[in-house]
Amino acid sequence: MRDMISNSTIIRGADQTLSGTTPNPSALIDRRGYDSVAVYLQNLAITDAGDATGYTMKLQHSDSTAAASFVDVPAAGVVAGLGGATTVQVTSDTADNTISGGVAYVGGLRYVRAVVTGSTGTNAVVNVIACMGKPHRAPVATVGATTAAT
Repeated sequence: MRDMISNSTIIRGADQTLSGTTPNPSALIDRRGYDSVAVYLQNLAITDAGDATGYTMKLQHSDSTAAASFVDVPAAGVVAGLGGATTVQVTSDTADNTISGGVAYVGGLRYVRAVVTGSTGTNAVVNVIACMGKPHRAPVATVGATTAAT
């Protein structure tokens, strides 16, 4: 099958509350059985995006589920999303209930996670959505689950 519904799995992570400059990693996205993944940042409720730089989502990867083993994905491991950026940045307090953008992971490690980091004054609730594609075998379900880091 060449259609998207038979060849993709959509994963929605847990809501993440951003507060100030504390990095907030998502649950892990397990790429086993898939050759591609795109990760999107969904804004839920934004009380304050923070100072002029707002908050930013970047990708990290690892072959282990140990939280300490994750490192930032190098530029060669991501494909830029809209606007040519390899991160997603939100600076508007009025971007509630929108998807701000996404990036594609093309690295070779098994686990990927998004880390959203705010700036001074950031107060928002966000979510990470991953679209897994190019399965080695067609997925059984079109809704997946994330993995907790250890």
